Amino acid sequence: MRRTALPLLLALLLAPLPARAGGLPGGAHTQGQQAVSEDDQTPEERMNARFPQKVRVGDLIGIPVQDFDDRILGYVTEVARKPDGAIVLVMPEGGWFGRGGRPVPIPIETVAILARHINLLDIPREDVPKLATWDPAQGTPIDKNDIIRIAISRR
Repeated sequence: MRRTALPLLLALLLAPLPARAGGLPGGAHTQGQQAVSEDDQTPEERMNARFPQKVRVGDLIGIPVQDFDDRILGYVTEVARKPDGAIVLVMPEGGWFGRGGRPVPIPIETVAILARHINLLDIPREDVPKLATWDPAQGTPIDKNDIIRIAISRR
């Protein structure tokens, strides 16, 4: 019995590990492989591929927005609808520890929710400071009891 157990144990230890489907290095958030390249999709098509679910707007206020490396970029302070119907999450950029700073709009199509934080998927961290400053005249706040759809994410 021992003679067969040792080679089996060695084979298991030396076998290559299976690759993670759609995985990114560093434990980053993934969305899996898609038949169509994400570069060829509109932001709305990418959001719909991420299985958007209903969420109460008030539940989004105050939760962190994180990048691929789980670094907090800021906290959602407002959810607003622009005149063209697009929904944006308003978050302060800059400041100290994700608080303060100038407000910037994050399009709802570029994020996905995972538990009690929001993953910024389609905007690189270094591009967040380049976003335009949010002016409250650019849209109207959505009532905290309204229901909107947001994509869901997984690790």
